[in-house]
Amino acid sequence: MKVKCVICDTIDTIEDFSLQAKRLRNRRVHMYLCQECNKRVGENTKKRHATGKFQLYEPKKHKEDLI
Repeated sequence: MKVKCVICDTIDTIEDFSLQAKRLRNRRVHMYLCQECNKRVGENTKKRHATGKFQLYEPKKHKEDLI
């Protein structure tokens, strides 16, 4: 199966019956990232997380804070 990286537009081939290929075929929300882009995004995310200011989600608001 030919796939295209959404960041750098390189075209790679993956096995037709792999789990990644099945996810790409059946769920259009999943996007393919080549190994280089996946590594770069992972490293940058770890750097931002190490700063202490990186949050994936907003903290939950307690009922006491709303009063």
